[in-house]
Amino acid sequence: MAEGRSGTAAGGQLEERVDLTKETDAKLAQSQSLPLKEALALLGGLEKQCRIGNDLPNLVRVCEASMQLAKDSGDDAVVVQTLEHLASRRSQKTKAISALVAKCLPWVLTEKSHVPLAVTSDEQKESRLKLVVALRDITDGKLFLEAERARLTRALATIKEEDGDVAGAAEVLQDVHVETYGSLSKREKVEFILEQMRLTLAKQDFIRASIVSGKINRKNISEEGMEALKTKFFHLLTKVHRHEKDAFDLAKDYQSIYSTPTIMEDDAQWKEALQYTLLFLALSPYSNEQQDMMNRIFLDKNLEKIPAFRATLELLLKKEIINYPLAQQAELEGAIDANDAELASHWKTTLHTRIVQHNVRVASIYYKRIHGKRLASLLGLEPAVLEQEISNMVSEGSVYAKIDRPSDVVRFSAGKTPEAVLSDWASDISSLLHLVDSTTHLIHKENMTK
Repeated sequence: MAEGRSGTAAGGQLEERVDLTKETDAKLAQSQSLPLKEALALLGGLEKQCRIGNDLPNLVRVCEASMQLAKDSGDDAVVVQTLEHLASRRSQKTKAISALVAKCLPWVLTEKSHVPLAVTSDEQKESRLKLVVALRDITDGKLFLEAERARLTRALATIKEEDGDVAGAAEVLQDVHVETYGSLSKREKVEFILEQMRLTLAKQDFIRASIVSGKINRKNISEEGMEALKTKFFHLLTKVHRHEKDAFDLAKDYQSIYSTPTIMEDDAQWKEALQYTLLFLALSPYSNEQQDMMNRIFLDKNLEKIPAFRATLELLLKKEIINYPLAQQAELEGAIDANDAELASHWKTTLHTRIVQHNVRVASIYYKRIHGKRLASLLGLEPAVLEQEISNMVSEGSVYAKIDRPSDVVRFSAGKTPEAVLSDWASDISSLLHLVDSTTHLIHKENMTK
């Protein structure tokens, strides 16, 4: 084997490597005393030799030296041109490309961060933008540069957002499916996805924000040390659910925020989260899940510190008719976000509707048949309004009812077929005969013991 060569195996199974250390040292020193154009040309020829000779250590040194020369020249166009030229060379080694990206990142980003370096002029801003775009193009599709591409993408989004292009920033982030990146930690992935959510919400794209939220694993953000990301995620999610006017999902969002250890340490924060949880539970449609959540929260001792909301929850859990407006109506309406007048009006109307629905369900428990006017009087409603509400509840399947308008009678019990009546009669007779038989047996037993 010739001197300076290594790595050759029989059959050509391993690539041949040429050691160009001496030549590299000499030319690197020589390049320092040459004009920029000649120095880059000299190093370009050396780069080709190292690349063809598979001398990776020296190839990396040459690439880094070329970039440093371009940077020291103060010409940002030369920096971008040199970077693209070296990265796009035929059969360029992955280590060389990684070294080029690692060399240039500190020129546009703060250390180990996605935050762009501060600039003081429009010229610097333009140069920074061009280098970030060039680096993103180089890292595109390269698995070994996933982390760098994610950082550069966030930096580009930040730059666009600072320039007022929120839609452009959101579009840049959407192109990166960070959840598939194996080189990023769980925390980095969650932070990136949260940024995607924030920007999509900033441009009022609630559907995409809802889709993006599904990429976050709830178990991951519930781990220790992820409390800040968990609260940020659920606060962003509340914006989606407010837009959808989904009260029960909002209740679950705020309950998740309330259960976060760091929130529990701050009285103001946990009180706000718990108040919103109870408020949106009261605004939620009746369901088994809603009732279960209500009963579990009712056991929380912290409810004693927010008596108005505790009283509301207690009323909704009792099988009793609730008078409207509530005694604590002002406190409940005060907790509703008044920034959006239309949404605030919707929640106030919904609260009245939920109280009426609760009262109708209570009436259906205690009455099989009742006159419509009498029921309207009990619930404090106009007969037409009551009829409409009962019709809506029947359509939703939350209560069984039939209204006989000519007779003004509301029936809450379903009529039985002859087969059902006969089956019930047979069951009652069977129970009676069993009771008679048991009683006779006990009498005989008592007589035998005398």
